[in-house]
Amino acid sequence: MSPSITTEVVDFILKKDAPPTAVKKKAVDHVIDGIAVMLAGSRTECVKTLGTFIREKGSTPSSTLIGFNHKSHPADAALVNGTSGHADDYDDTQLSSSPDRIYGLLTHPTVPVIASALAIGETLDCSGRELLEAFIAGFEVECKLAEAIKPEHYTRGFHTTGTIGAFGAAAASSRLLGLEEDEVRYALGMTASMSSGIRVNFGTMTKPLHAGMAASNGVVTCTLAKKGYTADREALDGPWGFMNVLGQGADPEKLVGKLGKPYTLLDPGASIKMYPCGSLGQPSMDTLLEIVVEENLTPEDVQEIRLRAGPNILEPLRYTSPVNGLQAKFSLQFGLASILAKRRAGLREYTTEVVNSQDVRKVMAKVKTLLDPEVARMGTEKMRSIVEVELHGGRVIRRVADTARGTPEKPLTKGELDAKFQECASFVLENDKLEEALEMIRLLEDLPSIQQLTSLLTH
Repeated sequence: MSPSITTEVVDFILKKDAPPTAVKKKAVDHVIDGIAVMLAGSRTECVKTLGTFIREKGSTPSSTLIGFNHKSHPADAALVNGTSGHADDYDDTQLSSSPDRIYGLLTHPTVPVIASALAIGETLDCSGRELLEAFIAGFEVECKLAEAIKPEHYTRGFHTTGTIGAFGAAAASSRLLGLEEDEVRYALGMTASMSSGIRVNFGTMTKPLHAGMAASNGVVTCTLAKKGYTADREALDGPWGFMNVLGQGADPEKLVGKLGKPYTLLDPGASIKMYPCGSLGQPSMDTLLEIVVEENLTPEDVQEIRLRAGPNILEPLRYTSPVNGLQAKFSLQFGLASILAKRRAGLREYTTEVVNSQDVRKVMAKVKTLLDPEVARMGTEKMRSIVEVELHGGRVIRRVADTARGTPEKPLTKGELDAKFQECASFVLENDKLEEALEMIRLLEDLPSIQQLTSLLTH
């Protein structure tokens, strides 16, 4: 008989040992990144529309909509803030820890968890330490479940950030609400029925909504469980359980006895993005940037850019001629063109105006993507590609790309992470408030009340 995945998750959530210092330090970096992308995402059309809906709906004003001057019910705040955090596709990415788990096809782990934890934590007036430890627990549960479920879960079309992210949100919310064993089991059971998200919606407003729904579902299920609402006690397991129904099974050995041993935050770690687009293209973009800077290239120097990759890269990044900023996030043509044309690809580049600008479209026409069986055979545990830049005159610069800044192999410096927070927050906060918020997050464990922080995160 297979060990119970549900029981392992429940026991880990109920266990309240303080995480190691190194884990907490790493977690703070991801909280900084998560709040940064929520601030930036609050300016997007999809989040503004959602925020209007929540305000019209009306609810108990107890939790902050980050980037707005408004509060709502914790479930609604988690919905909006979770959607904000994924709206720009700028949030972190779980890494693969084995060759059969495809890199980039696991989860964006931070946003569903921190959005739910902030919403619940603000209502309860939790301390920074309580928030941080709940976040770590949710992050760990989410990542280990994503590793354990069969990869068919993603390859058949489910969006893991929406589906598995809901369990991370529920784990964090369970911790903050102080749920007992039966209540945690019921919360996970409800979450198993509520988690959703399919990849057909990539490149639309609904993709970031998946992260928002995951965060909100975690709040809703834990709040209902606290009030006595029931569900199946072993909802992750068995022939009708979540892992079988949505994932064609699981590999329990990837989770059983592994939660917190080691913490995913440390091993294998997670990647913090340097570009607000699909993670699968980021090594290629960073590699092209290195070539462009080293060779001092302009668009006029380049005859053609060829990117050779396997289907794990080319199929998700499917927009070869994007027409708006959302599609551009899943377009190698745009990402590489922006690097060559502007030597950057940030929030101010991933807009419909820039996507359709004459200079960028001219460079996009030079970018060719090629399905390369040789690259595909190298494996999918890394985001591999080969970048070829052909110059006028026939010279070809060729490099293998398999990692990017922000990964454990090339971790961001404090200055780079601060710069990303400043870029994201600058759309919403004045400089003095921005710097105060950043410093407060860095000292999160010592913060007496997270309401001190959330009060700074408003327009």
